[in-house]
Amino acid sequence: MSFLRRRSGAPAGPDFDVLAMDPGDWPGYFGAMMMTGPDGSCQGIFLRYDLLGGRGPAMLIGNLPEGSPARESEDGVPFEVRQLLEALESEEQVDFVSAEDFPVMLGDDLLIVKKVKVSEERLYCSQFGRSDGVQVTIASWDRPISDDLYQLLKPLPAEMFKQG
Repeated sequence: MSFLRRRSGAPAGPDFDVLAMDPGDWPGYFGAMMMTGPDGSCQGIFLRYDLLGGRGPAMLIGNLPEGSPARESEDGVPFEVRQLLEALESEEQVDFVSAEDFPVMLGDDLLIVKKVKVSEERLYCSQFGRSDGVQVTIASWDRPISDDLYQLLKPLPAEMFKQG
């Protein structure tokens, strides 16, 4: 899978390919945020997919490189889950319940996906690690994450994340 290779020499933005659904394929609104470290390095890219008509966030996809502080969670609840709940303006306490690995076939490749269950039953979350060390987390509100979603993920153009 070619999107799993690190880029090099990028003057700004992440030094890795950002894996997400193409914003042009999403029928609603799309937003992106880059988390930068104190040294200006990219500590993560977060992509938020909202529904048409301003009905709120539907899904958040995070791409976190090795060493990103957002990868570490003291309570087991992924950062992307907390960000999605914040975007939904939910103040309800959410706790980690369990995590289980599931195999997903991508053509001839096998992807091991960790499905994370939290106490909010309308929230779905899955994570997988790429061969370049980037962790991808998908948090979805009120819509289960199907195996078909992984087929839609692809690298977005690096130009989308250049700082001007």
